[in-house]
Formats: sequence, C-alpha cells, structure tokens
Amino acid sequence: MTVTGGQPGAGGSGPLAGVRVVELAGIGPGPFAAMLLADLGADVVRVDRPGGGGLAIDPAFDITNRNKRSVIIDLKAPDGADRVLDLVERADILIEGYRPGVAERLGVGPEACHGRNARLVYGRMTGWGQDGPLAQRAGHDIAYIALTGTLGMIGEPDQAPTVPANLVGDYAGGSLYLVVGILAALHHARAGGPGQVVDAAIVDGTSHLSSMIHGMLAAGGWQDRRGSNLLDGGCPFYGTYETADGQYMAVGALEQQFYDEFVRLMDLEETAPARKDIARWGELRDAVAARFKERTREEWTAVFESSDACVAPVLSLREAPAHPHLAARATFVEHGGITQPAPAPRFSCTPTDIRSGPARPGADTADVARDWGVPALDQTTTEGS
Repeated sequence: MTVTGGQPGAGGSGPLAGVRVVELAGIGPGPFAAMLLADLGADVVRVDRPGGGGLAIDPAFDITNRNKRSVIIDLKAPDGADRVLDLVERADILIEGYRPGVAERLGVGPEACHGRNARLVYGRMTGWGQDGPLAQRAGHDIAYIALTGTLGMIGEPDQAPTVPANLVGDYAGGSLYLVVGILAALHHARAGGPGQVVDAAIVDGTSHLSSMIHGMLAAGGWQDRRGSNLLDGGCPFYGTYETADGQYMAVGALEQQFYDEFVRLMDLEETAPARKDIARWGELRDAVAARFKERTREEWTAVFESSDACVAPVLSLREAPAHPHLAARATFVEHGGITQPAPAPRFSCTPTDIRSGPARPGADTADVARDWGVPALDQTTTEGS
C-alpha cells in the first residue's frame, strides 16, 4: 500500500498512516468518525455530492472535515457508483450513514463493494441500526438517547431532562463505537480474515455506555429517577454550584479523603452534616450552596487550585483553551485561524497533527485521482463540470 503523507490533506504520520478511507458524505457522527481516522493518520477521501450538504455553516469552518480530501461524485449519475467503486477497490475502509437500503439502491452497498474488494471494512452509521421496527424512521441524537433511558437520567428531578448537546448520542454512542468497530474489523482483515460490515447504531452504543449504571440499578445502588443518585447531581458533593458572580464551580469530592479536604477548604468542617447521612443531604447541599455564593468563581478557583478536593471552575467553550493546564498540554490548537481541539489521544511513536483545514467539496479531485491511481475520477468530473 502506498503512503501518501507528503500530499496536502493526505494520510499523515499517525498510527493509521497508509490506511485509506472512503467517506460517503453525511452529517453528524459519520463525518466525526472519519475525522478521528484522519486525525490518526489515515488518508480519508470524502465523497461529496453535487450541490454540497452537511452542516449549515461555511465549509471552511466545519472542522469535522479537517485532515481529509474531497471529491465530488453524483451517485445518481449513470457512472456514479462505478467511480465510488474504483475508490473502494483501493481502500481499506468505507463509511456511510444512509438509511438502511439506500447505499444498496445507489449501487455502493456491502455486496457491490465487497465484490470489488473482499477485505474492505464497511462501516455503517445509523441511529436505529440496520434492522428493527424503527430502522427506516428518521431521527436525531435526542430521540436515540431518549429511547435508551440515557436522556431520562440527566437533569434535575423536578424539571425536564437536560439535553447534553449531541455529545452522548451522535459522538460517544455513535462515532466512537463506529471507530472501535472499524479498527477491530480492520485488525481482523489484516490478520487474514475477510472484510465485514460494521453495524454501528447510536441506540446500541449509547445503551452500552450505561453498562455500569445498569449494574448499579440491578444491585439496588441506583434509583431509576433523575437527580437522586451519586453521579447524577443527587449527591451534594458531586454537582455544580453557583458563585457570587453568577458563574459555577463543579464539585466531585466522592472519596472520603477528597471530601475531607473539600469541607476543610470550604470552612464547613464544624457545621456540615455527615456525608453518609443521606437524610440530611438536602441540608448539606444548602450549606455548600450558601458558602459558594460568598465568593466569585475566580476566588474559589484560587482556593482549590492546589488541592485534591476535586473541584474545578465550569468554563465556557471560549474560556477552555486558555486554561493553564489545557494550554500547557496544547489540548487546543489554532489552525487556519480556527481554535480547535487537537487530535486525541496521543502516541509516543506515531504522533498525530492537523495537516490541513476542512476539505472543500471537490477541491482535491485531481490529487486523489493521481494518488489513488483512479484517472477516470478526474476525467469524469472535468467532463461533467
């Protein structure tokens, strides 16, 4: 396999250098999963459709398309499927996020792709999965996590569930599980096994994320209602508190030694009720809340800065990159004028980086045609433009 790390936007020096990925353009968890693979060094070619699509923002700011290259192929054109299959023949992985059956109707389903490349890992990203009563239904993150019980866990007991953006469903239960499945299947294929289909459903992944909670529920250690448990805000020493300036501090002083330091620094040692007296948790919460209201977030941050009390300021998205710890680790970097999270995780021998900004639809057709050895890709685009 040819490594094309020298080309802009091509595979880099990360642990997946030399791995080729075809991404059939979509929105949400599919592009994010492909970005993860690209960040790890894979040469990801995004197949965009004519007329664009994706997020309703300028493509120059869609960082889920960083480190990728883009070609435009009309899958509804007579030669569209063949052009994609030419790429598939030279790829290790394909990612698609259509409703079940759509890829097959377009001529790029698993059977057609494996007919051209038997070792291909075919990754399918959906909310409901490839089968089941809801498989053909439209949906978004919030609906998927609602059915799994996960959304119902989050929020205050006397209020509506709190929506956790699209992080729990799309990205944690979706993208991350798709990538884990793809890498496992790729390992299997490279060990001599056949290529296979990875069915990554957000309802499956999000349910799997709650494995520990289901164990606690079965053991009687978790109440099936919001804001009543150790990790859901029900516990007064695991939650958030408002400060004098209207900001917030996050408290996670679960273990006894951390809790002891917490109440000492809060100067509540003599007045706080015993932490194990659940009947007085409301009283403890009120005492902690009142004390936090006495100082600003900045003042409380200084109090806890060098402690093991497990307390941290709640920062905004714009504030986070400037935090001294994140700045020291370069957790956020600037590329192309956009401050964004750096690739993660980190590798001692095969470091990752941001090689290029968001791929512009169709901008890399000539380079991909050359690097992947598919000259017809560029000819078809030119003739149809």
